[in-house]
Amino acid sequence: MKVVVTDYTFPALEQETAAARAAGAAIASYQCKSAEEVAAAVAGADVVVVQFSSFGPAAAAAVNPGATVIRYGVGYNNIDLAACAQHGLKVGYVPDYCADEVADHTAAAALTLLRKLVAMDNSVRVGEWAAVKIAKPMKPFNKTNFGFFGLGNIGRAVHTRLKGFGFQFLAADPGLTEAQAAELGVRKVTPDALLREADIISLHAPATVETTGYFNATRLKTMQPHAMLVNSARGQLINETDLAQALTAGTIAAAALDVFHVEPLPADSPLRAAPNLLLTPHAAWYSEAAIHQLQHLVAGDIARALAGHDPRKPVPH
Repeated sequence: MKVVVTDYTFPALEQETAAARAAGAAIASYQCKSAEEVAAAVAGADVVVVQFSSFGPAAAAAVNPGATVIRYGVGYNNIDLAACAQHGLKVGYVPDYCADEVADHTAAAALTLLRKLVAMDNSVRVGEWAAVKIAKPMKPFNKTNFGFFGLGNIGRAVHTRLKGFGFQFLAADPGLTEAQAAELGVRKVTPDALLREADIISLHAPATVETTGYFNATRLKTMQPHAMLVNSARGQLINETDLAQALTAGTIAAAALDVFHVEPLPADSPLRAAPNLLLTPHAAWYSEAAIHQLQHLVAGDIARALAGHDPRKPVPH
């Protein structure tokens, strides 16, 4: 049996190696940069673990029949699910290794925007001492409509962290029932109502055909001019050029982004020059404990796959 890790950003693969060897399997690791390199590396593999490399049709055809593909991470956009289905491959991912970290980061970013901490810091550093000038307009939290675009596990973890601040919560999520919303203390609204009513919107939706580019120039114009956006979900949810223009024009007041269409963020991205924009380098997932947990859970999936079992968190396809 053979395990292949196509690429990774960790210092070592001790847990993954131990899981493979305990099952009597060989393990090989690479730093593949292209789909062609991946296809060559995974030839004859029974288990493949990918981080950022693309696992496409050629790779799906190269592995052994019935092989398992595991993604290091929450999303799986870099795995061609149709090709995997065509070849009868199992696909797993790890959507829960960093939920607390992402929720913490998202809540911190939202509070930073709402209290305008970055703008205040900048004003003091250039010699100003004008709190009202910088802060206005600013609502108290108990009069602030905090909106969720999607309210899955991470969105609910953010909600839990913020309940004590007294926000009025609203959410647009087709999977949220009225009963669930009532239990959470959240008002369920349509996406259009969310855009109109929210003072700040935190994005927690997957990137699908329906949601990709959802926050574009037209929809940003329906938001209130003091409204803000926080995105720690998927960069594809936002049209970045439209957001940069909206911030420059004052269509909306501010945004905080941890995810982007292209990462690292290109030097010529219009976001770099946009005002009132807090940027972080896809860091919401990070803590030392999260890295260990991610590798631990993937090692468990390697062991499961080599024993003939399904992944702990299978991707439907």
